Amino acid sequence: MDMKAMYAVSYGLFVVTARRGDFDNGCITNTVAQVTSAPNRISVAVNKSNYTCGMIQDSGIFTASVIAQNADFSLFQRFGFQSGRDPGVYKFDGFGAVKRAPNGTLIVARGCNAWISAKVEQVIDLGSHMLFIAAVTDMDVLSAEPSATYAYYQQNIKPKPAPRPEKAEENAGKTVWRCTVCGYEYVGEELPADFVCPLCKHPASDFEKVG
Repeated sequence: MDMKAMYAVSYGLFVVTARRGDFDNGCITNTVAQVTSAPNRISVAVNKSNYTCGMIQDSGIFTASVIAQNADFSLFQRFGFQSGRDPGVYKFDGFGAVKRAPNGTLIVARGCNAWISAKVEQVIDLGSHMLFIAAVTDMDVLSAEPSATYAYYQQNIKPKPAPRPEKAEENAGKTVWRCTVCGYEYVGEELPADFVCPLCKHPASDFEKVG
């Protein structure tokens, strides 16, 4: 079975934000979708390992900011490659391009072309992820910039991993698996099926064998 077949499925990218008390957080996801139009509902699946997941469960609200093609890699580093549960990590620190949505969560205004706020109506446990079915409570368009798909991110936003001579020598004769999202490399003959990238939190299915 070739897991790369999943890369042929085109879908968007989003910064999903939540708020607990006075603390704001957000994470990158590619799982927001409209599920009904009358009433207007969306769904989002969030990995349980993401701090944002528990915040949505507790608050019952979130906002999804739609990532545009003019987003740069730093947006993904800020919201995708660090955890809001870690001491000293506040993902919005030094990031002024935000505004408060009517539901109290933050809208990411830079590198995004629209936002949708929603109130959770149903929660489904999917194992690694929680699926939230939510009613749309507010939304707006920020710009006419086209939305970025996962394929666009791979081809145009994500930097290509630069080979490091010292690593090449160290890994000579070894099997290397590289995360297609962030470039993290795992060395071992077999990549565990339940492996999760320590940088971007993506699963083993997002790794490719490179050597």
